[in-house]
Amino acid sequence: MAIIETKSLTKTYGKIQAVRGIDLNIEKGEIFGLLGPNGAGKTTTIGMLCTIINVTSGSAFIAGCNVIKEPDRVRRKVGIVFQDPTLDTVLTGRENLELHARLYGISAAYRQNRIDEMLELVDLKDRSNDITRTYSGGMRRRLELARGLLHKPAVLFLDEPTLGLDPQTRARTWEYIKKMAKMEQTTVVLTTHYMEEAEQVCDRVGIIDHGRIIAIDAPDNLKESMGGDLVVIRAKDPPVERIKALHYVSTVNFSDGALEVTMKEAHLHLAELLLMLRDVECVEVRVPTLSDVFIKLTGRDIREDGSEDSGSWVDSVARYRQKGN
Repeated sequence: MAIIETKSLTKTYGKIQAVRGIDLNIEKGEIFGLLGPNGAGKTTTIGMLCTIINVTSGSAFIAGCNVIKEPDRVRRKVGIVFQDPTLDTVLTGRENLELHARLYGISAAYRQNRIDEMLELVDLKDRSNDITRTYSGGMRRRLELARGLLHKPAVLFLDEPTLGLDPQTRARTWEYIKKMAKMEQTTVVLTTHYMEEAEQVCDRVGIIDHGRIIAIDAPDNLKESMGGDLVVIRAKDPPVERIKALHYVSTVNFSDGALEVTMKEAHLHLAELLLMLRDVECVEVRVPTLSDVFIKLTGRDIREDGSEDSGSWVDSVARYRQKGN
């Protein structure tokens, strides 16, 4: 049985449909990325799964618990690391974990061993008695990851876990996430705007747009669905229809002087394609990325803003309460 299962999951705010009948099946131990531009519905979807936002219709289960009928049980099954910092910066790292352990009712007999275990896992044992306001951004994020896993949740939700971190710290944070998921046998569901990171980290990704899941698969499979290598050529008056007829060409687009061709095995066929063109200024050849897939499916870049569903989960909760739900 899937650790997360939703059927026709829907959320409406008056006349606005933020989420439109989402079906998801996420397996135990999977690292699953939910990708979408602001306004796509990913924040609302995660909010419903975490019981932060009420479900309008449909069903959702986490580790066999009904999100709608058993919210208290669900909350004990999940851990959350918000995009915005939520540590108490006047407490030490150990005290932050101690507070979380007490809130979750972790027994005194087990508590200290578990705290030590998590501090060691994120390489913070030597700094555990320091006030967290003295921590770097990366150290605080690692402590939040440890806190999210302290009560052994079945599912850990991560909202933009590396946003605002420098590239080196981002890479190390992903290493910790993968290590923790494997060692703790925890399913991870994350959102991120860093598409290259989703490619490297996620077992599968779901692309959401306008409240609907429009694609779910492993990153490599999604990239293969593009139909080949991407070739961009600046040339004068290319014979677009002739190029479309080539057996190794999947798609052709010509705009603003740039000819974009998706073709199989570009290393074998590029020379033939170039012989059909004149006044070639430059040529770029590359393999498709997850960003290319995203743009193809949604028609926009993941970093483009939308009017709904933008901001962090904390912001989403505030807006939700303001609407009186």
